[in-house]
Amino acid sequence: MFRGFANLWTIVGLARDLPRNKPLPLRVAGERVVLFRDAAGFPCALVDRCPHRGVALSLGQVREGIIECPFHGWRFDGSGANCHVPWNPDARRDRLGATALPLRERAGLLWLYTGFAPAEEPQPSESLLRPGVVLCGQSALWNTHWTRAMENMLDSPHLPFVHKGTIGRFVAPHVGGRMDVSWTGTPYGARIENAIEGRERGARLDYRSPNVMELFIDPAGRLFRMLAICLPVDDDHTLLTIVTARNFARWRGFDGYFRRSNRKIAEEDRAITESSCPPEVPPPGVEKSVRTDAPTLAFRKLYWDKFRQSDASAAPARHQP
Repeated sequence: MFRGFANLWTIVGLARDLPRNKPLPLRVAGERVVLFRDAAGFPCALVDRCPHRGVALSLGQVREGIIECPFHGWRFDGSGANCHVPWNPDARRDRLGATALPLRERAGLLWLYTGFAPAEEPQPSESLLRPGVVLCGQSALWNTHWTRAMENMLDSPHLPFVHKGTIGRFVAPHVGGRMDVSWTGTPYGARIENAIEGRERGARLDYRSPNVMELFIDPAGRLFRMLAICLPVDDDHTLLTIVTARNFARWRGFDGYFRRSNRKIAEEDRAITESSCPPEVPPPGVEKSVRTDAPTLAFRKLYWDKFRQSDASAAPARHQP
């Protein structure tokens, strides 16, 4: 399960987008997953497959924190335990559970573990933990492998060419000069900084492993960050979610402005990224590269050495206590 993206914590959405009494289906690294809230309001995740006949549980209903299969009415709680089997009062429900996955709500986001026994909890960026920060976000499905989307987010030299009329216009006058790009490893991934003709640019990037880019924009005295989350759907599709975190203009009416701005920039990237061939990044050394490709080459090495061969063995279904 989750081949190529296993045993990792990944952001799968904003917490406020997961309602009570309604399932939310996702596809993550080729696996169907359903999210819902239990009776106490805590988020839960199950493999979106009833153990009876393989039907998508997300097509069913959630009542008081219990999800019901739409085919034969089997019911499961957030731990995967079977709570009811219609017509069969003698059923061994302890052997008829669904498969649960770890899901956490942290810093206003939902974090899914693509496996069954996480060694540690998800670690949100400190940006998201500051008081007074509000989040807004939007998602779009890209027709490419998640690694192409991810390395695009870590790449600075493309800005004046792909984003001529938006964020790249500030860099365009310096295209004839020299750019230096650095990748510095951190406990959470890496910090990416660049300088043009020896002058450091104000904005910087953080790569938060496995699939998040955090852009530090921060106007004077304010916090303004953008997170790009490249969630693998399958080998050919990526769900790109862009989340902005800010401690100013906190009225929700401003969310539309930030969404429109981010959508325009992402669409510029999308057209280029979807044209990459092959859709999955090749190993370092296969495509021709130069000095300013240091961050993308570092990411490729990490992907091929650590992520690509990973998979999660299916855990036994949770039993009725």
